[in-house]
Amino acid sequence: MASIVEETTAAQRAHNKRWWVLAVLAIAQLMVVLDATVVNIALPDAQKDLGFSDSSRQWVITGYTLAFGSLLLLGGRLSDLVGRRLMFITGLVGFAVASAVGGAASNFHMLVGARVAQGVFGAMLAPAALALLTVTFTEPKEKAKAFGIFSAVAGAGAAIGLLLGGALTEWASWRWALFVNLAFAGVALVGAVLLLARHVAHGKAALDLPGTVTATAGLFAIVYGFSHAADHGWRSATTVWCLIAGLVLLVLFVIIETRVAQPLLPMRIVLDRHRGGAYLSVFVAGIGMFAVFLFLTYYMQLILEYTPIVTGVAYMPMVVGMILSSTTGPTLLLPRFGPKLVSVVGFVVGALAMVLLTQIDLHSNYATHVLPGLLLMGLGLGAAMSAAFACATSNVHHTDAGVASAMVNTSQQVGGSIGTALLSTFAATAATDYMVGKTPGPVNLAEAQVHSYITSFWWAAGFLLAGAILMAIIMPNSVPVPAEGEPVLAG
Repeated sequence: MASIVEETTAAQRAHNKRWWVLAVLAIAQLMVVLDATVVNIALPDAQKDLGFSDSSRQWVITGYTLAFGSLLLLGGRLSDLVGRRLMFITGLVGFAVASAVGGAASNFHMLVGARVAQGVFGAMLAPAALALLTVTFTEPKEKAKAFGIFSAVAGAGAAIGLLLGGALTEWASWRWALFVNLAFAGVALVGAVLLLARHVAHGKAALDLPGTVTATAGLFAIVYGFSHAADHGWRSATTVWCLIAGLVLLVLFVIIETRVAQPLLPMRIVLDRHRGGAYLSVFVAGIGMFAVFLFLTYYMQLILEYTPIVTGVAYMPMVVGMILSSTTGPTLLLPRFGPKLVSVVGFVVGALAMVLLTQIDLHSNYATHVLPGLLLMGLGLGAAMSAAFACATSNVHHTDAGVASAMVNTSQQVGGSIGTALLSTFAATAATDYMVGKTPGPVNLAEAQVHSYITSFWWAAGFLLAGAILMAIIMPNSVPVPAEGEPVLAG
C-alpha cells in the first residue's frame, strides 16, 4: 500500500511540473538537433587550425551522423528497459563530455572521435527526450501544445545551429561551436535531476540481441552508403555494397522482429497507420529540409556573398514560420481538420516554397526571391512536422514509448542521408550538363552553380509533393489518441 501511495504521489508531482519538464526536454532536443549544423559553418576554421585534408573533412560530419543514426533504435529500446530518466541523464553527461573533448581537440582524430561519441550519446538522449514527453503529456489539448513546442524546436534547431555556428566562429573560435553544448547540457542536467521522476520497472529487462545487431549494422550501412555516394558517386563499389548489405540486414531485422518474444522494434509500432504515416512524414521532411539548408546556404554564401552569421540571420524568418505553425497547428488545426489534411497541406505549402526558390539567379535579392520561400517552408514543414510528432507516439504503451520515439529520429536521419546523396548527385550532374559547350569562365561557372541549386530545389519540391500524396493515402484523418502515462517512483 505504501508503495502504491508513493508511486501516486510521485506521478502527481511529475504532472504538476510537466511544463518545466517540457522546457528541460526542449533544451536537450535543441542541443542534439543544432549540433548537426552548428559544426558545419565552423568546419573550415577547424580544418585550417588542425591541418587536415579536404578528403578527411567529411568525417567530422559523417562520424556524428553514422553513430547517431545507427544507434537510435538501440537507444530508444534501452530507455524503455532501464529507464528514460537514466538514459536521458547519461546521454546529457556523455554528450557534454564529448563536446568538451571535441572543443579541446589538438588533432583531427581527436575531433572525429569526439564527434562519434556525441553521436553515441545523442542516440541515448534524443529518444529518451521524446519518450519522456510522450508519457508526461497525455491530456489531448496539453499534448497537442507540448508536442507543437517540441516539434518547433526539432524543426528550427538546424537553422538556429547555422546562426549560432556563424556567430561563435566569427566572434570567438570554431572550438566554441562545440563548447557551447556544455551550457545547454548543464541547464538541462540540473532540470533533469530536479524534475524528472524515475519509472517503475515491470519484469526483467531483456534486449533483443539479434535484432539489435542487424538493425544497428543495417542502419550504419545504409547511412554510410548514402554518405559515401554523395562524395564518390553511385558507381563506387563501396557505395553499392554498403547499400546492398544495409538492405539485406534490414530485411533480416524485420524477419527477426516477427519471431522473437521481446523484439527491439515491435512491428505493431510501425504498422499502426498514425505512427507509420508519421515516420514517413518525418523521412520526407528530412529530405526537403536538407535541400534548403545545404543548397540555399551555398547560394547565400557563394553567390550573394553573405558572411556565416548573416546567412544564419537570413534563416530566422523560416524559424519564425516554423514556430508559428508548429505551436498553433496542433492546438487549432489538428483537432479541427485531422492529421491527414494538416500533413497534406503542410507538404504542398513546402513544395510551393521550393518552387519559389527555383526562381533565383545570379542577380536575385533576398527580399523578393529568398524570403517568401523561407517563410512558406517554415509554415509548411512546421505544420507537417507537428502533425507527425503528435502521431508518432499516439496510443502507444509506455513500455514502447522509447523505441517509438527513436523511430522519429531514425526516419529523419535516414531521410537526411538519402537527401544528401540524391540531391548532391542531381546538383552535380546539372552543373556538369550546364557547362557542356560553354567556356569555363567565372560567370558561366557561377551560372552552373545556381543551375545546380535550382535543380535540387525542383527535385525537393517533387519529393515534398510525393510526401503529400503518401500522407493522403496512408495517414488517417482521425485525431491521434494520446499515449498512456507512465508509472513513476519518487526521484
